[in-house]
Amino acid sequence: MSPDLDPAARNAGPWRPESRALSMVRTPGWYRSLGWALLATVLMSPVGMLLVPWWQTVRGSGRVVAYAPLERQQLVEAPISGRVVSWFVQEGTEVFEGDTLLEIADIDPQRLQRLDQQLSALRIGLAALETQAEQYSLSIENIRAVGALTVLALQAKRDQAQDNVEAAKAALDGAQAELTAARLQAERKRRLIDSGAVSTRDLEVAEADFGVATSKVSESQSKLGAARDELLSRTSELERALSDAQAKVNSASAQQAESRSKVADSKQKIAELEGQISRQRSQLISAPRQGVVHRLSGGQGGEIVAAGDPLLVLVPQTQDRAVELWVDGNDAPLIALGSRVRLQFEGWPAVQFAGWPSVGIGTFGGTVQLIDPTDDGAGKFRVLIGPEAGEQWPTANYLRQGVRAKGWMLLDRVTVGWELWRHLNGFPPVIAQQEPTDVARKRIK
Repeated sequence: MSPDLDPAARNAGPWRPESRALSMVRTPGWYRSLGWALLATVLMSPVGMLLVPWWQTVRGSGRVVAYAPLERQQLVEAPISGRVVSWFVQEGTEVFEGDTLLEIADIDPQRLQRLDQQLSALRIGLAALETQAEQYSLSIENIRAVGALTVLALQAKRDQAQDNVEAAKAALDGAQAELTAARLQAERKRRLIDSGAVSTRDLEVAEADFGVATSKVSESQSKLGAARDELLSRTSELERALSDAQAKVNSASAQQAESRSKVADSKQKIAELEGQISRQRSQLISAPRQGVVHRLSGGQGGEIVAAGDPLLVLVPQTQDRAVELWVDGNDAPLIALGSRVRLQFEGWPAVQFAGWPSVGIGTFGGTVQLIDPTDDGAGKFRVLIGPEAGEQWPTANYLRQGVRAKGWMLLDRVTVGWELWRHLNGFPPVIAQQEPTDVARKRIK
């Protein structure tokens, strides 16, 4: 405002007091720009939601474990009943396979000696049973040999009887032929006696010859009958000898089988007793594998323990680790082998934004390698997560077994708008329609 203007001029034109007040309360230009920008942002947000990606996830919690079941914590039990004499380790001691952990002394100091005596007696009895079984084997061989000789002799007698039958048949045939000739001769002599062609003496001789032939036929028939009876007798005797020999062999075989059964029972008892003696002598308990003594469970201060009582817990040392996550039964059907997972370990500061795994800080990558076929009895399913290819987890010195962990299993990529719409309507997450690719299968292996 110019000081040369008079009051009337100052109250006229743009310098009047009303104009100054309006200029003081006028909205700055950058406010209007900000408002327009906010309005444009609100109007463009739906369009942005159609374009911004979102990765659906399933959450789970669990702990770090060894991948191989044999490398997880193991319970060392007492092999025999006795009293703990001394401990060679304490909690936190690192041991190697075969290192002595503790010593157990038997309550009965004479038990091992008595077991040795029982074992000696069983071995002596086993030797006697084996000798008996061998004798039965020899007896069977002798019975078969004697039976074979007897059968051969009886077969020879039967064959001889058969030959006698054939000879008797031939003799009978000859006698019958002679009888026929003698009868014809006698009949002819009788016809010629009246004509005087033959003498009475010739007729008497012919009739005598006929009588002799008749006697020979009767004798031959008797011999044939006797030969046949002898053949039947020899055949029956042979069959009886075969039956008797087989019966003796069967009896000896049954006795041999019984003896062998006793031998097998005796060997089983010896094996069981040897196992008892071996366990009884195992008074020094050794580490089954390399690891760290986690906790001493019992037998402190010379206490008495029974066979099978827990003594200590051993945690094997391994670098092959996995994460055991438990998920709800509603989410278990959505998880597939080879699915990617982002993990957060207890003690590692991390920030993970659901839907944007690439934005997470302090998390580690993994893949689903195992899904239990059944729940734990409370509707929870176990999912085993292994390191993702090219992803390095913390070493076992820091990431020990039992460290708690959280996981976000990645399902499918959608838009933010779809995810909001899904939550508003209560729709389930999108499930992949295809099986894991070959690349995912290789990751599993």
